[in-house]
Amino acid sequence: MRLHRLSITAFGPFGATQEVDFDALSSAGLFLLHGPTGAGKTSVLDAVCFALYGAVPGARQSPGASLRSDHAPVDLPTEVQLELTVGGRRLEVTRSPAQPRPKKRGDGFTMEKAQSRLRGYDPERGWHALSKSHQEIGEELTQLIGMSRDQFCQVVLLPQGDFARFLRSDAEARGKLLGRLFDTRRFAAVEERLAELRRGAEARVTAADERILALAQRIAQAAGPAGAEATPIAARPGEPGLAEAVLEWAAIARSTARERLDIAHRVVAWAEDRQRGARHALDAVRELARLQQRYEETRLRSAALEERRPEHDRCQKELERARKADRVAPALELREEAERAYRAASDGLGRARALLSPELRDVGADRLAELERKFQQELYALDAAREAEERSARIDGERVRLNREAQADDELIREADAWLADWDTTRAALKGRVDASQEAATRAEQLAGLLAPARRRLDAAGRRDALATDVQQAEERLTGAREQELDARKSWLDLRERRLRGIAAELAAGLVAGEPCTVCGSADHPVPASPGDGHVDRETEERALAAQQSAEEARARAEQRLGLVRERHAAAETEARGDDASASSTVAELGELVDRLTGEHAEAHRLAAATNPAREALTAAEREHTERLEQRQEAHGRMSARTAAREALDGEQARLQEQIAAARGESPSVAAHAERLTRRVARLADAAEAVRTEQDAAQRRKEADDRLSDAAFRAGFDTPEAAAATLLDAAAQRDLQHRIDTWQAEAAAVADRRAERDAREAAEQPAAQPSSAQGEFETAEWLLREASSALAAADERCGELTRLSRQAADEVRRLGPVRQEYERIARLAGLAAGTSADNERKMRLEAYVLAARLEQVAAAATARLQRMSSGRYTLVHSDARTGGRRAGLGLHVVDAWTGSERDTATLSGGETFFASLALALGLADVVTEEAGGVRLDTLFIDEGFGSLDDQTLDEVLDVLDSLRERDRSVGIVSHVADLRRRIPVRLEVVKERQGSSVRHRLA
Repeated sequence: MRLHRLSITAFGPFGATQEVDFDALSSAGLFLLHGPTGAGKTSVLDAVCFALYGAVPGARQSPGASLRSDHAPVDLPTEVQLELTVGGRRLEVTRSPAQPRPKKRGDGFTMEKAQSRLRGYDPERGWHALSKSHQEIGEELTQLIGMSRDQFCQVVLLPQGDFARFLRSDAEARGKLLGRLFDTRRFAAVEERLAELRRGAEARVTAADERILALAQRIAQAAGPAGAEATPIAARPGEPGLAEAVLEWAAIARSTARERLDIAHRVVAWAEDRQRGARHALDAVRELARLQQRYEETRLRSAALEERRPEHDRCQKELERARKADRVAPALELREEAERAYRAASDGLGRARALLSPELRDVGADRLAELERKFQQELYALDAAREAEERSARIDGERVRLNREAQADDELIREADAWLADWDTTRAALKGRVDASQEAATRAEQLAGLLAPARRRLDAAGRRDALATDVQQAEERLTGAREQELDARKSWLDLRERRLRGIAAELAAGLVAGEPCTVCGSADHPVPASPGDGHVDRETEERALAAQQSAEEARARAEQRLGLVRERHAAAETEARGDDASASSTVAELGELVDRLTGEHAEAHRLAAATNPAREALTAAEREHTERLEQRQEAHGRMSARTAAREALDGEQARLQEQIAAARGESPSVAAHAERLTRRVARLADAAEAVRTEQDAAQRRKEADDRLSDAAFRAGFDTPEAAAATLLDAAAQRDLQHRIDTWQAEAAAVADRRAERDAREAAEQPAAQPSSAQGEFETAEWLLREASSALAAADERCGELTRLSRQAADEVRRLGPVRQEYERIARLAGLAAGTSADNERKMRLEAYVLAARLEQVAAAATARLQRMSSGRYTLVHSDARTGGRRAGLGLHVVDAWTGSERDTATLSGGETFFASLALALGLADVVTEEAGGVRLDTLFIDEGFGSLDDQTLDEVLDVLDSLRERDRSVGIVSHVADLRRRIPVRLEVVKERQGSSVRHRLA
């Protein structure tokens, strides 16, 4: 990596733009960066670090600190630009931190975000943009440089104070610094991963042991008393021997349970025999008690039957008399029916006579019929008079109708006159509506012509904005494709160069003894070239070439896609401008235009839609005008016709009134007179019929009396009243018959039971005692249940113990590989963590790696330290333990004059300086090699030279000057005056009131 040019603007103490030409400074190989204290020497190095990594060295990156210069004008932004060559590429990186800037509108400041830009130089295309992304630029530079910010600050900027502290610090502090430089986090991650695996394996072993212990507890519960008697398990989860103890304990529990099962079988057999004997004895006692109770019940039923015998005889006699009376029942019913008919006829006759006049209440049926015929003839004579009266009523209705029609015609004429009086005004208003609707239709057509182009412009503006985003994305993809193409091309060229460097080995692989070489033609091949480290073959180069060609095709496709999107964006922009090509309208402005035109068009369309209704309203009004004129004329004609009709009706009604007056007599009307005659005829007819009905009912009652007397005599009763008193209904007779049948059935049942021999013999024996036999049987039953329950529990316990033992054995088998894995991982984790007895020096894995790196650094530093100290001092690495601390990161110095080895903390101030300088240079070489061999062409050494005497200073400068042999340039940052005499090429930082500035002093 070589620095070419640095531009600093408003950064740190620099208020204006300052340019640093590293190419000019590096031409001599060694240059001095000097200036008074506080002028900004270190700020130049901070600017280099900020340009590369976006941050200054960690010690000066304090929270809340601003990189902006307090001397800079408010309108001058802070910016750092660095031009460098790294990884064979010429790059220019520009960075600006987050900083306040004046607002574009109004007073005050607004915070502007940090910005980054990266450009690349191509001999054919010149400078071209590569990226504007902070993340992409950071990843690209870190990959090319091969070092993190901390590594860069330690390797390139070489802060001597840090290395002096490194020499005097303990192993822990050295470990922290070396860990940052060599990034040994992966080894710490390995330690943590092994510890995590150990914890996981330990957790799995403990979980398996806990499952086994849980099974042991379940076995103890299933074993019952046998489990309580066994010796408890003393091992805990995770301890060896737990599984074997559980299996042994489970075997003992199973053996005890099987012994208890055999005992339970024998107890159940004894209880079953006792229960069967008690059952037979209980059944015999219960049968004896049943027969004795049956005999006693029979005796009591026989006594009760004799007590009910008189009632049985009475029911038989009462039932026989009721059955004789049943033969008189039809005659009794016929007599009662005749009596009811006679009473009804007498009541009807009384009601009919009460409606007649007093002189007619005692006449016979013939006289009543004669009067009925007379009044009926008078009623027939009133038909003509009724028709005349109805016609007169209709004439009254017609007169009312004519009056109503006359009033309606008068109202129609008045309404027509009022409507026709406003006709001219109404007609003018309707014609005005028609004209306004026609004008609105014309306006709607004009607005429709403006609305469609406006909508097309709005759609085009939306597409334009969307395509603007597509253009930006296509540009970013093209930038990425170009970067990928450059990377692929660089990788291919690098592989091709490496292959060409090792082409001799590739050609040597094809040599055959005795055959001429294709290059020199010699048949002897004394020393064929052999492939070196990192040799590249043809296949690898061809794959890199294919990757470069694929990246080139991807870049071409991205360019084609960008061109297509740009064409679409330009077309959308042109369409969005429309006829106005001077300015570009936004989507919001075009949206407002479309909304306004849409509203105006909708309003005009709404008004235009009223054209046909307005015309129809005018046509309807003209039609109504004509109809009202015709209606008014027709109403005048109907008035004349009604006058003639009214005169004719008056004459006809006068004639009808004379006829009606002669026919109605004293009644108010003919209809009333006819209604009175109709009622009189009906009353006479009803009275005549009632007289005839009453006579017929009396005759039927007399005949029924005669038949009833004859039926009672034949049935054996003295009078009909005696037969009626003995008569019973069907329900009463069924009740008597049921009582008789019940007594007879009970008598038959008692006779059958008294004939039973076994009951009679049982009654002769002593009284049975079933409660005593029941108690004995229940005791036997309880004993059998208890024995069966104990047997079932023992059997279930044996099965459960067998099942749980199998589960425990399965868990133990599964635990075996888990425990083996845990022991293996635990050994590895202990070794990596330095806690294992096998790790004699108690070194952690990360400390072991750092010790190897420190040994490399000490060897590289010794080569320069011996030159600086005239061969006196040598740095050596020590892995000895000090006190109770772990070994691995000790650093000692060997004094060749005394032959003794001592701690680096015992060096003097000057010795400490050149020892730390040698250590820094050695560390730079090792870190550079670690970073993949990235060449560091520019180094900076910060302070510490004031502690050296003249001879030592000359030796140190000789060592630094020897770095030019590798085409390096070294910048010394110091304010020591003697260095300005010894180093002719200088960069001076001048401290001024308006801000610091830089001046180049070239030889």
